[in-house]
Amino acid sequence: MKISLNNKLLILLVFVGLVAFAVTMRLLPHPPNFAPIAAIAIFSGALLPRKYAYILPLVAMIISDIFIGLHPLVYATWGSFALIAVLAEYTMRRPNVSKMVGTTLAGSLIFFVISNFAVWVQGTMYSQNFAGLVQCYYNALPFFRNTAMGDLTYVAFLFGSYYLIKIIVKQSKSLAISIRA
Repeated sequence: MKISLNNKLLILLVFVGLVAFAVTMRLLPHPPNFAPIAAIAIFSGALLPRKYAYILPLVAMIISDIFIGLHPLVYATWGSFALIAVLAEYTMRRPNVSKMVGTTLAGSLIFFVISNFAVWVQGTMYSQNFAGLVQCYYNALPFFRNTAMGDLTYVAFLFGSYYLIKIIVKQSKSLAISIRA
């Protein structure tokens, strides 16, 4: 269920706010892979119009990677977040807690599989055979734990904040109506 953001200024504020949040959180000290980008991809894929949903996590990655440092695997990481936004668009049409958890864990797995496959393909750390691929994924398991925990934490924060704001707005409208009456 997409939110109706017909007001272009509101869409711009949400977009800029989420990008600023993502960039800030990536630049502040944090455990490896404990970042909000996948959560923002899920949130935007679930609730924002399509044209914003796909580019929002990419803009956040590009800006923060300029400061953190560009690397040879940026296309794999950036692509994985775009794919996560696409996944969320289709799995989160009517968001609920179980869909959020399932989509978040699937998104974490997508990032894990794509980014570590790219590390292996790059050929600088692991032998280019099946044993090297298995070793690459095995060595990345601690990062997967951080990815999943970060994604779950930030998805809970983003959707929780969204629904809390929605409740507050609804209550303030009904309060204004009752005061006028």
